[in-house]
Amino acid sequence: MGEAAEPAGPPGSAGRPGIVPAARRLLSNAESLAYWGAVAPLAARLPASLAYRVACRHGDWICRHWPGKRPEIVRNLRLVLGDELGEEEAERVARDAFRFLSCQVIDTMLLRGRARSLGRLVEIRGREHLEAALAGGKGAILCGAHFGSHLSASSLLHASGFPLTTIGRWHWNFTPGLSSVERRFWDLVCARRVLRHRQRPNIEPWPGQIQAAVQAAAALRANEVVMITSDAEPLDGDRTAIEVPFLGRQARLQPGVVTLAQLTGAPVLMAFVYRLADYRHQIVEISPPVPMQGETATAFGRCVAAMEAAIRTSPAHWFYWFQMEDLIALGLIPAAPPDGAAAVSPQLAADEHAGRMAELQQSTR
Repeated sequence: MGEAAEPAGPPGSAGRPGIVPAARRLLSNAESLAYWGAVAPLAARLPASLAYRVACRHGDWICRHWPGKRPEIVRNLRLVLGDELGEEEAERVARDAFRFLSCQVIDTMLLRGRARSLGRLVEIRGREHLEAALAGGKGAILCGAHFGSHLSASSLLHASGFPLTTIGRWHWNFTPGLSSVERRFWDLVCARRVLRHRQRPNIEPWPGQIQAAVQAAAALRANEVVMITSDAEPLDGDRTAIEVPFLGRQARLQPGVVTLAQLTGAPVLMAFVYRLADYRHQIVEISPPVPMQGETATAFGRCVAAMEAAIRTSPAHWFYWFQMEDLIALGLIPAAPPDGAAAVSPQLAADEHAGRMAELQQSTR
């Protein structure tokens, strides 16, 4: 299954083990804790124009004081996108990436109450597609990426009347070395604010377990919405990933969105969140249903192509530029395998995926 449960910004990123070193560095930094715990909650009480100005200033501060991270982002952008971005443009994208992360914390704070403070700043385009999908009575699956303020947007969709549940993992639930105090802190400042605007508790997928699929299928049978981000790299021990064309290379991604759609008959719609030039206004774009006909790789390829188009259109929104290890795990930047390690063959992955499909069909009937 894809992953969705990810807080805004490196301190609370979820479902991506590759970003753990960056997260732990920030977690040990009192400034980061102060921003989430004090500065952002207070700034969110200001008029929106001032609140997001504070966020941008904070993003600029992090950009200057996080040693080596801005050059790493620029290098990652150039390695993956190549000549699409010149050096100057890559620098601008890196600056905006830091600003967007800080702005997403303000988004999270504005989910207070019925999320009306955030709702006034966000336009939802394509509501009619989601409404039409739910009219079919089989629920609807929203497929997205770790792109923009997707967790807050999911909360906003639920607050606006769509019964929505996310699938994903909070990183602090499985990251070694985090204290119970740190875990509790992120539960309070992020997860609690986001998950109060959900139809059901967050669904956490783990390799080799089918409970997440069973829970998601139950939500869809109740004609609800399930949100999945499908750009997450597979965890160790997860052999359900398949190779698909993505950003000019063959990436290993999990086709859980297609698996769930094939099991339940629920339509799949793409959803992406874009921040406008003033940093405070956003647009949620929901597509018409994506065709799910054909083999798993073919159907999933359509979803991946939509993710790629969004990333190429607005690269600063994508989280994965922050850590080269994430991009290596996805297969977007080459890396030599460890000595004695054997890669999983595409045929083996396909065979295991087929076996898992059969098991899931029995469990979700």
